[in-house]
Amino acid sequence: MTNPVIEAIKTRRSIRKYKSEQIKDEELAAVLEAGTFAPTGRNRQDPFIIAVQKPELLDRLVKMNADIMGTDQNPYYGAPTIVLVFAPEVSLNKNSVQDGSLILGTMMLAAHSVGLASCWINREMEMFATEEGRRLMCELGIPENYIGIGALSLGYSSIPLPKPLPRKENYYKIIK
Repeated sequence: MTNPVIEAIKTRRSIRKYKSEQIKDEELAAVLEAGTFAPTGRNRQDPFIIAVQKPELLDRLVKMNADIMGTDQNPYYGAPTIVLVFAPEVSLNKNSVQDGSLILGTMMLAAHSVGLASCWINREMEMFATEEGRRLMCELGIPENYIGIGALSLGYSSIPLPKPLPRKENYYKIIK
Protein backbone atom coordinates (compact mmCIF):
# COMPACT_ATOMS: atom_id res chain seq x y z
CA MET A 1 0.00 0.00 0.00
CA THR A 2 1.24 3.48 -0.80
CA ASN A 3 -0.09 6.95 -0.19
CA PRO A 4 1.46 10.43 0.07
CA VAL A 5 1.84 10.35 3.86
CA ILE A 6 3.57 6.96 3.84
CA GLU A 7 5.81 8.11 0.98
CA ALA A 8 6.76 11.25 2.96
CA ILE A 9 7.63 9.08 5.95
CA LYS A 10 9.76 6.79 3.80
CA THR A 11 11.60 9.55 1.91
CA ARG A 12 12.21 12.15 4.64
CA ARG A 13 15.85 12.36 5.69
CA SER A 14 17.75 14.42 8.24
CA ILE A 15 19.74 17.07 6.40
CA ARG A 16 22.87 18.67 7.80
CA LYS A 17 23.81 21.11 5.01
CA TYR A 18 21.64 24.11 4.26
CA LYS A 19 21.54 26.97 1.80
CA SER A 20 21.80 30.37 3.47
CA GLU A 21 18.56 31.49 1.76
CA GLN A 22 15.75 32.04 4.28
CA ILE A 23 12.63 29.91 3.88
CA LYS A 24 9.35 31.43 2.72
CA ASP A 25 6.91 32.65 5.38
CA GLU A 26 4.12 30.43 4.05
CA GLU A 27 6.36 27.34 4.24
CA LEU A 28 7.28 28.15 7.83
CA ALA A 29 3.63 28.78 8.73
CA ALA A 30 2.63 25.41 7.23
CA VAL A 31 5.28 23.58 9.27
CA LEU A 32 4.41 25.37 12.51
CA GLU A 33 0.68 24.86 12.02
CA ALA A 34 1.26 21.15 11.37
CA GLY A 35 3.09 21.01 14.70
CA THR A 36 0.01 22.32 16.46
CA PHE A 37 -1.95 19.33 15.15
CA ALA A 38 0.43 16.76 16.64
CA PRO A 39 -1.25 14.70 19.35
CA THR A 40 -0.71 15.69 22.96
CA GLY A 41 -1.76 13.74 26.05
CA ARG A 42 -5.37 14.55 26.91
CA ASN A 43 -5.23 17.12 24.08
CA ARG A 44 -3.71 19.55 26.59
CA GLN A 45 -1.72 21.35 23.89
CA ASP A 46 0.79 22.44 26.56
CA PRO A 47 3.95 22.81 24.44
CA PHE A 48 5.19 26.07 22.96
CA ILE A 49 6.77 26.26 19.52
CA ILE A 50 9.17 29.13 18.78
CA ALA A 51 10.62 29.72 15.31
CA VAL A 52 13.81 31.79 15.29
CA GLN A 53 15.11 33.61 12.22
CA LYS A 54 16.66 36.68 13.86
CA PRO A 55 20.44 36.43 13.19
CA GLU A 56 21.54 37.62 16.66
CA LEU A 57 19.29 35.10 18.37
CA LEU A 58 20.37 32.33 15.99
CA ASP A 59 24.00 33.07 16.91
CA ARG A 60 23.13 32.95 20.60
CA LEU A 61 21.39 29.57 20.24
CA VAL A 62 24.29 28.18 18.21
CA LYS A 63 26.77 29.20 20.90
CA MET A 64 24.64 27.85 23.75
CA ASN A 65 24.16 24.49 22.05
CA ALA A 66 27.80 24.25 20.95
CA ASP A 67 28.93 24.98 24.52
CA ILE A 68 26.78 22.11 25.85
CA MET A 69 28.10 19.87 23.06
CA GLY A 70 31.70 20.92 23.76
CA THR A 71 32.46 22.08 20.23
CA ASP A 72 32.91 25.23 18.20
CA GLN A 73 30.94 23.76 15.27
CA ASN A 74 27.38 24.92 14.48
CA PRO A 75 25.08 22.23 15.96
CA TYR A 76 22.24 23.55 13.77
CA TYR A 77 24.32 23.07 10.62
CA GLY A 78 23.92 26.66 9.41
CA ALA A 79 20.16 26.40 8.95
CA PRO A 80 18.53 29.83 8.50
CA THR A 81 15.64 28.89 10.81
CA ILE A 82 15.68 27.10 14.15
CA VAL A 83 12.43 25.84 15.63
CA LEU A 84 12.43 25.28 19.39
CA VAL A 85 9.89 23.22 21.31
CA PHE A 86 9.22 23.69 25.03
CA ALA A 87 6.84 21.81 27.34
CA PRO A 88 5.96 21.81 31.04
CA GLU A 89 8.34 20.17 33.48
CA VAL A 90 7.64 16.44 33.69
CA SER A 91 6.46 16.88 37.29
CA LEU A 92 3.60 19.00 35.86
CA ASN A 93 2.80 16.83 32.86
CA LYS A 94 4.20 13.31 32.64
CA ASN A 95 3.70 13.39 28.85
CA SER A 96 5.77 16.53 28.21
CA VAL A 97 8.71 14.89 26.50
CA GLN A 98 6.47 12.64 24.42
CA ASP A 99 4.18 15.54 23.46
CA GLY A 100 7.10 17.76 22.43
CA SER A 101 8.71 14.89 20.53
CA LEU A 102 5.54 14.23 18.55
CA ILE A 103 5.41 17.91 17.64
CA LEU A 104 9.01 17.83 16.41
CA GLY A 105 8.42 14.66 14.38
CA THR A 106 5.23 16.02 12.87
CA MET A 107 6.98 19.24 11.86
CA MET A 108 9.81 17.25 10.23
CA LEU A 109 7.30 15.41 8.04
CA ALA A 110 5.46 18.65 7.24
CA ALA A 111 8.75 20.32 6.31
CA HIS A 112 9.60 17.49 3.94
CA SER A 113 6.13 17.64 2.38
CA VAL A 114 6.58 21.32 1.45
CA GLY A 115 10.13 20.89 0.13
CA LEU A 116 12.10 21.94 3.21
CA ALA A 117 14.95 20.09 4.87
CA SER A 118 15.16 19.54 8.61
CA CYS A 119 17.15 17.79 11.28
CA TRP A 120 16.19 17.06 14.89
CA ILE A 121 18.65 18.76 17.21
CA ASN A 122 19.22 17.70 20.81
CA ARG A 123 20.62 19.39 23.91
CA GLU A 124 17.81 21.96 24.31
CA MET A 125 16.88 20.30 27.60
CA GLU A 126 20.39 20.98 28.89
CA MET A 127 20.65 24.42 27.23
CA PHE A 128 17.50 25.77 28.80
CA ALA A 129 18.30 24.32 32.22
CA THR A 130 21.28 26.72 32.48
CA GLU A 131 21.02 30.18 34.00
CA GLU A 132 21.50 31.72 30.53
CA GLY A 133 18.88 29.37 29.09
CA ARG A 134 16.34 30.28 31.78
CA ARG A 135 16.92 33.98 31.06
CA LEU A 136 16.40 33.37 27.35
CA MET A 137 13.20 31.44 28.01
CA CYS A 138 11.94 34.42 30.00
CA GLU A 139 12.84 36.75 27.10
CA LEU A 140 10.93 34.45 24.74
CA GLY A 141 7.86 34.48 26.99
CA ILE A 142 8.08 30.81 27.96
CA PRO A 143 6.61 30.05 31.41
CA GLU A 144 9.05 29.48 34.25
CA ASN A 145 8.07 25.84 34.79
CA TYR A 146 8.83 24.74 31.22
CA ILE A 147 11.78 22.80 29.80
CA GLY A 148 13.43 22.61 26.40
CA ILE A 149 12.44 19.44 24.55
CA GLY A 150 14.34 19.74 21.27
CA ALA A 151 14.75 21.77 18.12
CA LEU A 152 14.73 21.53 14.37
CA SER A 153 17.18 23.03 11.97
CA LEU A 154 15.04 24.11 9.03
CA GLY A 155 15.90 25.37 5.57
CA TYR A 156 16.59 24.41 1.98
CA SER A 157 18.98 21.53 1.53
CA SER A 158 22.25 22.29 -0.21
CA ILE A 159 22.79 18.58 -0.95
CA PRO A 160 20.73 15.96 -2.79
CA LEU A 161 18.31 14.05 -0.59
CA PRO A 162 20.16 10.94 0.63
CA LYS A 163 18.75 7.53 -0.25
CA PRO A 164 17.22 5.65 2.68
CA LEU A 165 19.31 2.91 4.20
CA PRO A 166 17.78 -0.56 4.11
CA ARG A 167 15.60 -1.31 7.10
CA LYS A 168 16.96 -3.97 9.43
CA GLU A 169 15.40 -7.42 9.37
CA ASN A 170 12.88 -8.27 12.06
CA TYR A 171 12.34 -4.57 12.81
CA TYR A 172 8.72 -5.33 13.64
CA LYS A 173 6.55 -8.34 14.47
CA ILE A 174 2.89 -9.08 14.06
CA ILE A 175 1.39 -11.29 16.70
CA LYS A 176 -2.11 -12.59 15.99
